[in-house]
Amino acid sequence: MADKNLMHAPIMPIAAKPSQYGIDPALVKKRVAEMSGMCSLKLTELFPELPDVIYPGGPDALDKLYEVAKDELRKVDMSMIKPTDSVNILASHHGFTLLGGQPYAILLKAIRDIVHEKTGTDDIRLRAGVGMRFRETEEYIKRYELDKYFGPGKTKGVAPVDEGIPIETEVGTLYGIKSVYDADWIIHAHHTDVREVHFHRQIDKAVKPFGMSYARIETRSTYHQNLGPRAANFTARAIFESKFVQSKFAFGAFLNVGPHGVIGVDADNDLYAINDRATFIGCQLYGKIMTLFGEIDECIAVLDFPCPVPYVFSAGVIYANFTGANHDLYDMEGTPLPSYTWYTEAFYGKDGKPFKKDIPPLNPAIRMCVHNYAWTGYPSAFFSEHIPTVVVGQEQADMFDMEPMNIKYMDHAVVAKTTESAMDFAYKVTGTDKVIIFDGAMGGLNCSESLAKLLIDRAPAVSKRVETELMPKWFRQRGVDMSVLEKLKH
Repeated sequence: MADKNLMHAPIMPIAAKPSQYGIDPALVKKRVAEMSGMCSLKLTELFPELPDVIYPGGPDALDKLYEVAKDELRKVDMSMIKPTDSVNILASHHGFTLLGGQPYAILLKAIRDIVHEKTGTDDIRLRAGVGMRFRETEEYIKRYELDKYFGPGKTKGVAPVDEGIPIETEVGTLYGIKSVYDADWIIHAHHTDVREVHFHRQIDKAVKPFGMSYARIETRSTYHQNLGPRAANFTARAIFESKFVQSKFAFGAFLNVGPHGVIGVDADNDLYAINDRATFIGCQLYGKIMTLFGEIDECIAVLDFPCPVPYVFSAGVIYANFTGANHDLYDMEGTPLPSYTWYTEAFYGKDGKPFKKDIPPLNPAIRMCVHNYAWTGYPSAFFSEHIPTVVVGQEQADMFDMEPMNIKYMDHAVVAKTTESAMDFAYKVTGTDKVIIFDGAMGGLNCSESLAKLLIDRAPAVSKRVETELMPKWFRQRGVDMSVLEKLKH
């Protein structure tokens, strides 16, 4: 029987944010976590072995994170950077959606300050890459006042359609974004959040931005459409290992993030060493949450977070990963193709059915999706086509209907006037009262009491299975030595 003492009042979800990619926050009248029958589970109670977090924490948590980041960065060799040299700190848009965005902004500020402290250079810039929302990082730069912190003309949001630069690699000429590399040195500022594990499959995750956020669209499209998940990972590694990039690379600095919060900062001149440590965090910590989510037999999935449809969060896991939770996304042998990627979509015909019987369906446990609040800016019609979807509010429905990447999204969805009527409809049609809410609640997850009981009951067995059975397999498949665990402990 589930321990009801582990059920708490709902955690306040991440607030709606003003953006050209989402509806006016004033239109978000109700959050599903506020409705009756909802509760929260703390991840450290579900999995007591999770490490302590710096953030979220007390009122001084961000100040503490800033000091931790500076201490770690002071250990890194920066002797290659001279007082007259220019430095580009490279960031990616996803970092700004983690835990409210402030922790990633703190890391970027700490990097700027310690590079200046250790090298004497004042020519330190920020180059923040995006996905398909070409103005997104411009919004983040202003929201977190990074433009003021770095100084006039020192910050820039870069997009994959910006002027490119050819990069000669061992697999031929690939293309980066010119302004990413327009400094003497580059610093790769990223995070261990697994995010799109359905795409990268936790292979070279630390290197991925070199083929994505920092690359021209001709090169990054290889990832999504030409080769698909796993096979395209070598493009990022090829770019990073090129003579051109290696001549500019100074070090990497990562925000160490688990599904329950920020657990530290990892800075190193050896990016592959960071990658091994990031792989461990991704498999052990996030792997437990994803495996637990795979235990859910039926549910209503609620989108209630300021991000495009696939990127909304619950317990540090994005919705796109939950749509593939019916299979082990970390298993490179038993799950060759995830339930969702653009590459998977290519195996479907115009009738909405897969060409081959062995194409895995979207997670059948998701009986309905209630789209209470999520952004445009990512092609999402595949989700509404395969999962019954209710969108709250005509304004939100109209926004999706008019967005070029989502002109078919509302063809497969219905509109509810209010959050309450959407949930009532979902309960009646699906016959289940199990609800999982992707609203970015920090440190835990918001869900219905009925789903909480299932998760509480299954968590201990999941933890043991991941530790004893799945992790050794996942690491063997990725060539990562289990001794990384001991290095992380110290």
